Amino acid sequence: MFAEESDSWLKSILPFPGEYVVEETYVGDGDVRRGPHKSVRDFDENDSILQLVFTPRIRLGVLRLGAEWERFSFGVPDNAPLPDTLQSVNLVIGLDTQLSDSILIRVEAQPGVYNSGLDDLSDDFNLPFVIGGTYIYSPDLQIVLGVGVDVERKYPVIPVAGVRWKMARQWVLDAVLPTPRLDFEINRDVTLYAGANVKQTNFRVDDNFGDAHGIPRLNHAILSYSEVRTGAGFDWKVSPIVTFTGEVGYQPYRNFDFYRANVRYHQDGGAPYGMLSLHGAF
Repeated sequence: MFAEESDSWLKSILPFPGEYVVEETYVGDGDVRRGPHKSVRDFDENDSILQLVFTPRIRLGVLRLGAEWERFSFGVPDNAPLPDTLQSVNLVIGLDTQLSDSILIRVEAQPGVYNSGLDDLSDDFNLPFVIGGTYIYSPDLQIVLGVGVDVERKYPVIPVAGVRWKMARQWVLDAVLPTPRLDFEINRDVTLYAGANVKQTNFRVDDNFGDAHGIPRLNHAILSYSEVRTGAGFDWKVSPIVTFTGEVGYQPYRNFDFYRANVRYHQDGGAPYGMLSLHGAF
């Protein structure tokens, strides 16, 4: 009863319907290596995310208007040629529309600043965007196709495909990047799952980053940061607009790639991780 009253109060003060995410992930000590002799060992990671997106309905469909902040903090040694912070502050601007009874389309851009801090924002702007479509074959089976575009990426255009299949009353296969997973619904409020989280974002490091680490060509260079997490967890629907998620697992892949400068540090030792999240729609 208290949760329902709190939800009603929150909806009454917000101007539009929307969705939100508050998430924190801690990754234990892991290693990366560049070639046979250069490595950075035993550093941990924090990944923090805040997102708020309003979803007002218009004649064309549902707008997606909001903002997102994500910060990777790494416990790298002071002399390591890797940034200790990677951060993005961006808008979310998109549209969900329906072309027919069976075809849904989403177009979404994330214009913002992607860098290793907030000391100089002058030319750290980027505009990645995605275009995706869902074909509803039946209530139990949907096919997803899409493309992600980022001109700062080594491969600017990446196609993706996936499927969402309700295999049985309690089982759902949601095989869609970046978070493919297999769900088992215990009841309407609690779901167990196993899956992965695939991340790749491009950032610019500081103007003097290369000079400070003895590699001048890394000054203000583009860094493509990638990681893959595999784990299991649960979703608990605390109220109609609040879901609590807990997840633990292993990070088998991490890559720091200054691809334009031909400097790459790749995973040399995985690490365990834990994630907590509050998210929902109102």
